[in-house]
Amino acid sequence: MQARLDLFRNPVAGEILKHFAAAGAALTGSGLPAATRELVLLRASQINGCAFCVDMHTKEAAHAGETGQRLHLVAVWREATVFTDAERAALELTERGTRIADAAGGVPDQVWANAAKHYDEDQLTALVATIAVINAFNRFNVIVRQPAGSYQVGRQL
Repeated sequence: MQARLDLFRNPVAGEILKHFAAAGAALTGSGLPAATRELVLLRASQINGCAFCVDMHTKEAAHAGETGQRLHLVAVWREATVFTDAERAALELTERGTRIADAAGGVPDQVWANAAKHYDEDQLTALVATIAVINAFNRFNVIVRQPAGSYQVGRQL
């Protein structure tokens, strides 16, 4: 499989992706747990069918110490017992925020309230921004059919 555009060599794509990456990097000091952030990145990427991002975030999460069991169960988190209540609230918000076009009214108040029980305002802001940024990355990669499998941990955009 070959990408429709070379996002890593095209200067316009490079500039755009640099800003997306900077937005994501700005969230690291928010207090949102790194494990939660990785689960969110992976789950949104799974929903959007972004093979490149699933490859990337699975490898990055494993490198950061996430277990294979939890990574394999992200797609079925509702039935899995390995996630905390806070992580489950973040995954629910991720799903609702990623599938925003599928539900009239967007994210239900109940989903937001559940997330707000576990995260403070800064963490919620970071969670929302993480969901938004990964959805933007996913769309870039899915539209151009960015192939998966060759991502190396720590690769800089």
